[in-house]
Amino acid sequence: MGNHMVSPRIEKDALAAHRGIPRRVRFFSPILMFLLNAGVPLGFNRLVSIHGRKSGLTRTTPLAVIEVGGRRWVWSPWGESQWVRNLRAAGHATIAARNRTTEEVSATELDPMERVGYFRDVLGPLARSIPFGLQFFRIVDGVDLGDPVEAAEGRRVFELHPVR
Repeated sequence: MGNHMVSPRIEKDALAAHRGIPRRVRFFSPILMFLLNAGVPLGFNRLVSIHGRKSGLTRTTPLAVIEVGGRRWVWSPWGESQWVRNLRAAGHATIAARNRTTEEVSATELDPMERVGYFRDVLGPLARSIPFGLQFFRIVDGVDLGDPVEAAEGRRVFELHPVR
């Protein structure tokens, strides 16, 4: 081990981000990555690769890519996760599709009012169109889509745009 001095703020931010993500999510993420790498279809989930803001290394994480009306978004149910910070810094990502192709996308973070609109006009109606969708989001992601203002509070949403 080296004599690395880590800023107390950075250490605190990393611990807070880690604590905010439920243990079950940290447990299942590697399993999701394995299944998605194997080409198993898992709903909205895709592998999203983002350059690390500090290391510059590419980090890949399974994320739900929500597509409605030809537009796409990713969102973080647990706020300021590491992938959120990396995507904000990089401004772009690579999405792996089920057919083993990849797509480069740019990402625009939604402001607080746009996030409310996302939960009200995109995710809420989508969840209501899926059997047990509202219950799924409430149980798995801890989000009550019946209250878009509360749902948007502290959560981060990015709209994805194809890079041409």
